[in-house]
Amino acid sequence: MQPIEIGVVGVGHIGRHHARICADLPQARLAGVFDIDAQRCREVAERYRTEAFDSLEALAARCQAVTIATPTGTHFSVAAACLESGCHVLVEKPIADRVEHARELVRMAGEKGLLLQVGHVERFNPAFRAMEPLLRAPRFIEAHRLCPYPGRNTEIGVVFDLMIHDLEIVLHLVPGPVVSIDAVGVAVLSATEDIANARIRFGGGAVANLTCSRISPEKMRKIRIFQEDAYLSLNYGEQCGEIYRKRDGRIERQPIPVEKDEPLRLQLRSFLECVRSQMTPVVDGGKGVAALDLAMQISDRISRGMVRT
Repeated sequence: MQPIEIGVVGVGHIGRHHARICADLPQARLAGVFDIDAQRCREVAERYRTEAFDSLEALAARCQAVTIATPTGTHFSVAAACLESGCHVLVEKPIADRVEHARELVRMAGEKGLLLQVGHVERFNPAFRAMEPLLRAPRFIEAHRLCPYPGRNTEIGVVFDLMIHDLEIVLHLVPGPVVSIDAVGVAVLSATEDIANARIRFGGGAVANLTCSRISPEKMRKIRIFQEDAYLSLNYGEQCGEIYRKRDGRIERQPIPVEKDEPLRLQLRSFLECVRSQMTPVVDGGKGVAALDLAMQISDRISRGMVRT
C-alpha cells in the first residue's frame, strides 16, 4: 500500500512536531515542508530528510494531503489555497478566526470532495478515549486548563488558544442547544484575555463550567464529569482517570485503565486513515465550526465586560 504524500505548512512550535510524526508514520511520506521563515523551514526539512519548499503553492502541488500549523489569522487563506490545489486538509484549532471563514472552508471541502479535519487533539487523548465509553448523559462538567505564559499565540485570547479544546469536548458530550452563556475574562500580560471562565447551560439541563489561564505557575489539563450514576475525573496531561460510583451505601473509586500514547500521533494517523478510506474525520469541519462559534460567543461576552489590570 503506497504511503500518502503529505506536507506540513508552518513548522514552528507545533508544526515541527507534525513534521516529526509525519516523517515517522508508515502510512505517510513527508513530501516537504513550507514556512515563511526560510531558515527554520530548511532546518526542519534537513532534520526530517525532506524538501524545504519556497512557496505554499509548490508544496501543495506535490501533496495529497497537508497539515496546517500556521498562526490562527492565516488558517483560512492557507487552508483555502490547499483545498483549491486538491489537497485533503488537517488544520490546527481553531479552524479559522471568523465563523464565516470556517463555513466557507467546509463548503469548499464538500464541493471538492476533500477531507477537512480540525486539530482538536484532546479527542485523541488516550485518557479521554478510555473514559468515553463510561459516559452516560453528563449533567455537570467542570474543566480546568492552565499553563505558564507561552509568549506565543497572544494575538488571540485564551478562549481561542486554550478553552476551545474544552468547548469542542463539551459540545461532543452534551446534546441539545446552548441556552445561556455567562463569561468573564481578564487581560494581564496581553492585549487579549489571559484568564477566562465560562458557564454554559444547555437545553437539556446540563451545565459546563470551564476555566482557563495562560499565566498560571502550574500546568493543568483536567476535566470532571458528573452524571446520574457516577463521577469521572480525567487528567489529560498525565493520561489517567478515575471513576467514582455509589455501591452498597459506599463510594467506590476505580482507576480507568489507559494505554498511553502521543495524542498528536494518534490524530495524524487517524487523519491519514480517513484520507485513505474517505471516512469522516473524528473532528470534521462542521464540528470545528461549532466549537469556533461557541468560542466567539464567549469571547464577545468577555470583550464587553473585560477587566484589565
